[in-house]
Amino acid sequence: MVAPAVTMIDPVDQGPCCPHPPQTSLDRGEDLSGIASTFQYLHTSGWYWGSISASQARDTLLTKSEGTFLVRDSSHPQYMLALSVMTHCGPTSVRIQHKRGSFWLDSLSPELPNLQSFPDVLSLIQHYTGSGHTSQGPSASAQDSPLSSKLKPDTANGDPTGAKDSGVLLKLLRPLHRPQAFPCLQHLARLAINGNTNCTEQLPLPKPLLDYLHDYPFHI
Repeated sequence: MVAPAVTMIDPVDQGPCCPHPPQTSLDRGEDLSGIASTFQYLHTSGWYWGSISASQARDTLLTKSEGTFLVRDSSHPQYMLALSVMTHCGPTSVRIQHKRGSFWLDSLSPELPNLQSFPDVLSLIQHYTGSGHTSQGPSASAQDSPLSSKLKPDTANGDPTGAKDSGVLLKLLRPLHRPQAFPCLQHLARLAINGNTNCTEQLPLPKPLLDYLHDYPFHI
């Protein structure tokens, strides 16, 4: 599966497409809990690079193969996180939007309501990595097919490469781990188990091992 196609354009501020009721204290509590879970998962993943800049991410990915990606803090003050990916046109970064406990790739496209949202960033990334193939045949669902969406580049002043109006398909294949955060053997085993079953609670394992699996329920 691949992420939506990207058209590099200047970011502009836009208001919400429809009014939202004010958040209650319960909503805010759930929202903060979701953000905390996301950052816990990201730190465990080993491919969250923290506060590196868009330029540093570009330099890091420049020699990597297409589909290599990482997550970092956004360069834009109104966003928390960004996805940086090596594409066939070179490295690019896309902002990750967050609102009311949901995360999605930030877009200026009229198709924005059709971009699926997720309870955490790991679920978003895992959805777009899928099984590493693209569904392009006539039987492919709309969810599995690449979208023709305009996603905001993650820079404060627009696209640093000047590649405006050029569509770039984001193919997410493999995460790039930080050198000091390469996964340990236990975590690699957890990824393998999670990648082969959706029912870890049914495995004949002692509770401490089941808890370890549940602490990071992803295969990337």
